[in-house]
Amino acid sequence: MPGIDECLLETMRLPGALGAALVDWTSGLALGTIGDSPGGDHEAAAAETAEFARSAVEHPVFALGAKDSADELLPVEDVFVAAHSGYHLLRFIRTAYDSSVFLYLWLDRELGNLALARLRLRDLAERLVLA
Repeated sequence: MPGIDECLLETMRLPGALGAALVDWTSGLALGTIGDSPGGDHEAAAAETAEFARSAVEHPVFALGAKDSADELLPVEDVFVAAHSGYHLLRFIRTAYDSSVFLYLWLDRELGNLALARLRLRDLAERLVLA
Protein backbone atom coordinates (compact mmCIF):
# COMPACT_ATOMS: atom_id res chain seq x y z
CA MET A 1 0.00 0.00 0.00
CA PRO A 2 1.63 3.22 -1.13
CA GLY A 3 2.10 6.33 0.95
CA ILE A 4 1.80 9.86 -0.43
CA ASP A 5 5.17 9.99 -2.20
CA GLU A 6 4.78 6.56 -3.78
CA CYS A 7 1.23 7.36 -4.87
CA LEU A 8 2.34 10.58 -6.55
CA LEU A 9 5.22 8.79 -8.29
CA GLU A 10 2.80 6.17 -9.62
CA THR A 11 0.49 8.93 -10.81
CA MET A 12 3.31 10.50 -12.82
CA ARG A 13 3.85 7.19 -14.62
CA LEU A 14 0.55 7.69 -16.43
CA PRO A 15 0.98 8.59 -20.11
CA GLY A 16 0.72 12.36 -20.48
CA ALA A 17 0.96 13.15 -16.74
CA LEU A 18 2.24 16.70 -16.27
CA GLY A 19 1.86 17.08 -12.53
CA ALA A 20 0.02 15.72 -9.53
CA ALA A 21 -0.81 16.61 -5.97
CA LEU A 22 -2.57 15.29 -2.92
CA VAL A 23 -4.73 18.11 -1.60
CA ASP A 24 -6.78 18.70 1.54
CA TRP A 25 -9.92 20.35 0.18
CA THR A 26 -10.98 21.88 3.50
CA SER A 27 -7.75 23.86 3.96
CA GLY A 28 -6.58 24.10 0.36
CA LEU A 29 -3.12 22.84 1.31
CA ALA A 30 -1.07 20.47 -0.81
CA LEU A 31 0.02 17.45 1.26
CA GLY A 32 2.39 16.43 -1.52
CA THR A 33 3.22 17.50 -5.07
CA ILE A 34 5.19 16.24 -8.04
CA GLY A 35 5.92 17.42 -11.57
CA ASP A 36 4.63 20.67 -13.03
CA SER A 37 1.67 22.74 -11.95
CA PRO A 38 -0.70 24.88 -14.02
CA GLY A 39 0.58 28.42 -13.60
CA GLY A 40 3.85 27.13 -12.11
CA ASP A 41 2.75 27.32 -8.45
CA HIS A 42 1.73 24.10 -6.70
CA GLU A 43 0.32 25.87 -3.65
CA ALA A 44 -1.87 28.19 -5.74
CA ALA A 45 -3.08 25.25 -7.83
CA ALA A 46 -3.88 23.30 -4.64
CA ALA A 47 -5.91 26.19 -3.22
CA GLU A 48 -7.78 26.72 -6.49
CA THR A 49 -8.58 23.05 -7.05
CA ALA A 50 -9.65 22.74 -3.40
CA GLU A 51 -12.18 25.52 -3.92
CA PHE A 52 -13.51 23.71 -6.99
CA ALA A 53 -13.60 20.36 -5.12
CA ARG A 54 -15.43 21.93 -2.20
CA SER A 55 -18.13 23.21 -4.57
CA ALA A 56 -18.62 19.74 -6.04
CA VAL A 57 -18.73 17.99 -2.66
CA GLU A 58 -20.97 20.45 -0.85
CA HIS A 59 -23.71 20.64 -3.47
CA PRO A 60 -26.04 17.63 -3.48
CA VAL A 61 -27.08 18.26 -7.08
CA PHE A 62 -23.91 16.42 -8.16
CA ALA A 63 -24.98 13.26 -6.35
CA LEU A 64 -28.61 13.23 -7.44
CA GLY A 65 -29.75 9.83 -8.60
CA ALA A 66 -26.84 8.00 -6.99
CA LYS A 67 -28.01 6.34 -3.79
CA ASP A 68 -26.76 3.43 -1.75
CA SER A 69 -28.76 0.55 -0.25
CA ALA A 70 -29.75 2.74 2.71
CA ASP A 71 -31.18 5.27 0.22
CA GLU A 72 -28.55 7.91 1.14
CA LEU A 73 -26.89 10.11 -1.46
CA LEU A 74 -23.49 8.81 -2.47
CA PRO A 75 -20.58 11.23 -2.38
CA VAL A 76 -18.85 12.54 -5.48
CA GLU A 77 -16.15 10.10 -6.63
CA ASP A 78 -14.22 12.21 -9.09
CA VAL A 79 -14.43 15.37 -11.17
CA PHE A 80 -12.66 16.30 -14.36
CA VAL A 81 -12.33 19.43 -16.41
CA ALA A 82 -11.30 19.49 -20.05
CA ALA A 83 -9.34 22.64 -20.85
CA HIS A 84 -7.11 23.74 -23.69
CA SER A 85 -4.11 23.23 -21.42
CA GLY A 86 -5.10 19.62 -20.71
CA TYR A 87 -7.31 17.57 -18.46
CA HIS A 88 -7.66 18.20 -14.74
CA LEU A 89 -8.79 15.18 -12.72
CA LEU A 90 -9.75 15.19 -9.06
CA ARG A 91 -10.26 11.84 -7.34
CA PHE A 92 -11.74 12.02 -3.84
CA ILE A 93 -10.27 9.65 -1.28
CA ARG A 94 -12.45 8.03 1.33
CA THR A 95 -10.81 7.83 4.72
CA ALA A 96 -11.90 6.61 8.12
CA TYR A 97 -11.79 10.09 9.59
CA ASP A 98 -13.13 12.92 7.41
CA SER A 99 -12.50 12.13 3.71
CA SER A 100 -11.27 15.65 3.00
CA VAL A 101 -8.46 14.84 0.58
CA PHE A 102 -8.27 14.25 -3.15
CA LEU A 103 -5.71 13.28 -5.74
CA TYR A 104 -5.25 15.92 -8.40
CA LEU A 105 -3.76 15.09 -11.80
CA TRP A 106 -2.92 17.49 -14.60
CA LEU A 107 -2.85 15.50 -17.82
CA ASP A 108 -1.62 16.51 -21.27
CA ARG A 109 -4.56 16.60 -23.65
CA GLU A 110 -2.66 15.13 -26.60
CA LEU A 111 -0.66 12.43 -24.81
CA GLY A 112 -2.97 11.47 -21.99
CA ASN A 113 -5.74 8.91 -21.86
CA LEU A 114 -8.58 10.26 -19.73
CA ALA A 115 -10.29 6.89 -19.20
CA LEU A 116 -7.06 5.16 -18.19
CA ALA A 117 -6.12 8.02 -15.86
CA ARG A 118 -9.51 7.87 -14.15
CA LEU A 119 -9.20 4.11 -13.57
CA ARG A 120 -5.64 4.38 -12.26
CA LEU A 121 -6.53 7.25 -9.91
CA ARG A 122 -9.39 5.18 -8.55
CA ASP A 123 -7.01 2.29 -7.87
CA LEU A 124 -4.41 4.55 -6.26
CA ALA A 125 -7.02 6.25 -4.09
CA GLU A 126 -8.20 2.88 -2.78
CA ARG A 127 -4.67 1.73 -1.94
CA LEU A 128 -3.29 5.02 -0.58
CA VAL A 129 -2.24 4.93 3.06
CA LEU A 130 -2.55 8.21 4.92
CA ALA A 131 -0.80 8.19 8.28
